[in-house]
Amino acid sequence: MDVLDCIVIGGGPAGLSASLVLGRARRKIVLIDDKTNRNRVTEEARGFITRDRTNPQEFREIGLKELENYPSVSYANATVTEITKDNEKYIVKASNDKEYMTEKIILATGIQEVFFIPSIRNYYGKSLFSCPYCDGWEQRDKPLVVIAEKEEHVLHLTKLIYNWSEDLVVLTNGLELSKEASAQLEKRNIEIIEDRIKTLIGNDGFLEKVEFESGETLQRSFGFVAPTYYRPNKLVEMLGCEVHENGKVITDGVGRTSEKNVYIAGETETARPSSLMISAARGNKAAVSVNVDLTEERF
Repeated sequence: MDVLDCIVIGGGPAGLSASLVLGRARRKIVLIDDKTNRNRVTEEARGFITRDRTNPQEFREIGLKELENYPSVSYANATVTEITKDNEKYIVKASNDKEYMTEKIILATGIQEVFFIPSIRNYYGKSLFSCPYCDGWEQRDKPLVVIAEKEEHVLHLTKLIYNWSEDLVVLTNGLELSKEASAQLEKRNIEIIEDRIKTLIGNDGFLEKVEFESGETLQRSFGFVAPTYYRPNKLVEMLGCEVHENGKVITDGVGRTSEKNVYIAGETETARPSSLMISAARGNKAAVSVNVDLTEERF
């Protein structure tokens, strides 16, 4: 079995960026990706300079097309199913029934959302969003709903969104806000509804109204939500990387984890959402660390 210099797992902005750097460094790599990038549900990827408002699928295809310029880079549309260690090498098994042997691994598989109200998923990416920097401009000056279950999330998200629209209704789904928190919002004439939410109603991804368990409804067409996030696989644990109690993988700041030859980039590292630009930058840093380490080990 040929030994690769590196396998990059995950083809979002972090993985694509890392693959580009390694390809340009003439490293023999395979990028393995299963097309489950978190922004696939949105119509436009925003805020990435020169690619603002590009469809996420098109963004991905442009990145993959650029990698074709570098013959040492291969791409596999597959899911990694198992990683085992063989002395100083890793054996990576994938759902395409192939096995790869590599010296180094970059984890860039990202994170996924969990919604406390299941019906939010039906509207996420079309009329409900989580990132004001990604979608606030498009929702400017519209009547918006803010849905969050924790007080710190309510305050943080509402304060941010207020920069784009002052016509806000906050839904806490049963959470009673503190007097201090309520006062902060009420002084801006922001309505607060603490009733529990029964479901969201709309059509084809576009919200029409929110129905409460009381039977009351609220007419709103767009808004923002505060999901929680998780890593969609156990690769971090499988490879023995140390994780801080806050969920962030412990690194040296440029992608190296506590496990020799295992690197990490993008949202996989932080277990928190970030912009495409920041994820791409982290992919670049991790790839440079891989290349520097390969150079020092072999020179």
